Amino acid sequence: MSVDDTSKARYERFESFREYEERFDALLPHALGVIRVFKPRPSAHYNSRQRCELLQTFLLGDPARRLYIVVHEADALARLCPRLVALARRHHEQLKVRRTLAAASHVHDPHLIVDSGHYLHRFHHAGMRAAQGTDDVAGAQPLIDRYEELWEASAPVRVGPPAGL
Repeated sequence: MSVDDTSKARYERFESFREYEERFDALLPHALGVIRVFKPRPSAHYNSRQRCELLQTFLLGDPARRLYIVVHEADALARLCPRLVALARRHHEQLKVRRTLAAASHVHDPHLIVDSGHYLHRFHHAGMRAAQGTDDVAGAQPLIDRYEELWEASAPVRVGPPAGL
């Protein structure tokens, strides 16, 4: 889709935690190049077999694919998401995890950006209000810009490669 082609762009609001997680998993198979995730505190959904299999399928599809994750609480990731940590160890060249520094600790709106045109955005981690954009390059760009700022205001979390390699 070209940047000027807005004919397919869709934007939809919804208000359900469950629906957010379902839509999250439904967007993953559409990823062709880059997945960007910001989640202040990872939840058990990030450790589900289904989500980790979807992410692994994405990463195995092409060595140039990238998965970037930013969290506030890296220790929660290790405790609550051993499957995701194992995936990060296996794919340490493709999957990067960062922890926000103090400058970004005020950000609390989880989001997922798939490539440059699909996204999910919860307006605050404690609230149910959310939106999904599909084939919406113009709507995704502000989230991509914000994500890049988060990435810069964060530090790497060591999750791989496995010790001894």
